[in-house]
Amino acid sequence: MNRTLSIGIAGAGIGGLAAAAFLARQGHRVTVFDQFEAAGPVGSGLMLQETGLVILAGLGLRERVEALGAPIARLWGLSAETGRAVLDVRFAALRKGLRGIGIQRATLFALLHQAAAASGARLMTGARITAANAASGTLVDRASGGHGPFDLVIDALGVRSPLSSAPAEELPYGALWATLPWPDAGPFDPSALEQRYEAARKMAGVMPSGRTSERDAQSLTYFWSIRGDSHTAFRAAPLVHWKDAARALWPETAMLVDQITDHDQLTFARYRHRTHWPAATGRLVHLGDSWHAASPQLGQGANMALLDAFALARAVEAGGEASDIAAMYTRQRAGHVRLYQLMTWAFTPVYQSDSQLLPWLRDRLVAPVSTLWPAPPLLAALVSGALGAPLKRLGSKAER
Repeated sequence: MNRTLSIGIAGAGIGGLAAAAFLARQGHRVTVFDQFEAAGPVGSGLMLQETGLVILAGLGLRERVEALGAPIARLWGLSAETGRAVLDVRFAALRKGLRGIGIQRATLFALLHQAAAASGARLMTGARITAANAASGTLVDRASGGHGPFDLVIDALGVRSPLSSAPAEELPYGALWATLPWPDAGPFDPSALEQRYEAARKMAGVMPSGRTSERDAQSLTYFWSIRGDSHTAFRAAPLVHWKDAARALWPETAMLVDQITDHDQLTFARYRHRTHWPAATGRLVHLGDSWHAASPQLGQGANMALLDAFALARAVEAGGEASDIAAMYTRQRAGHVRLYQLMTWAFTPVYQSDSQLLPWLRDRLVAPVSTLWPAPPLLAALVSGALGAPLKRLGSKAER
């Protein structure tokens, strides 16, 4: 590191907080801006893969994450129409002992928030960032005006960031999410993310998502696929209509569905797919979903943001001007980003779309072939985030 930088980060999400913690530990003056009066997470559970866990280890958080999260060894799903397994990914097929971690978003947020604060980063709440000047390194707050100038400005505002390019359109399907207690006596595998499908039009899933503290009970994340243009009608209709459909698709989830008594217990998430190029302009750098947004079909959102945060910190540590930082950051991450954007774009309509042909091919051709070598280790590498060797691109510091 050649000098101490003044760094402004727009967005206190997973990527923004991780970047703040890494950069503040390097001795830089870091300010994180968030629009909420009390910064907090939005959404339900998520899955961390080995790629993200290695980066969290660099912040000293892996042990806590594994203690509070739930280990996941397998992703599998059945077609409700045929009873066939149409998704079966076992992490051990790639490496013995490899696993993901299901965790509540609030738990991960709290750990990263504490790490950023302990590192010396300053959090400014109630600041809704609406614009940035990449040349001068300033941020514009709708309420109180400008902030900066900063030597470096990081856009971590997510898929709807006003500092990034807008996606041409939203994906047709999103999902409803709810966090519920793990049932004491239920049919669900505590070490698996399970799904049920009806073609690609309907999908329900259950994922172990750990606990918020050692005193709390284990939880799960329940999700239901829904067309984005159907959400208003869903909110207007009696909840029993959706409950009947959910029970019909996966009868064993009745014990979960029965706990949902209000539409507001289900958080609606709408997905977008786009990659903003260039990843950095002038003093402005895009990170996480503000750079590369996609559906959560491969479960890589949080892991990609963590990889971005570490890559940016590594580029800053190498020194140089903003253009040098941008070049190194992009060089470390661009290949992996392109690969997973392509893979997510290809996989999403197979499991979430109105297509009749794709789920037919999935059930009758792709699913049987996926059990034959070398498909199992390749699928495990894809879902674990290891495809493209992102940690190797970031060097030995990440691998430790």
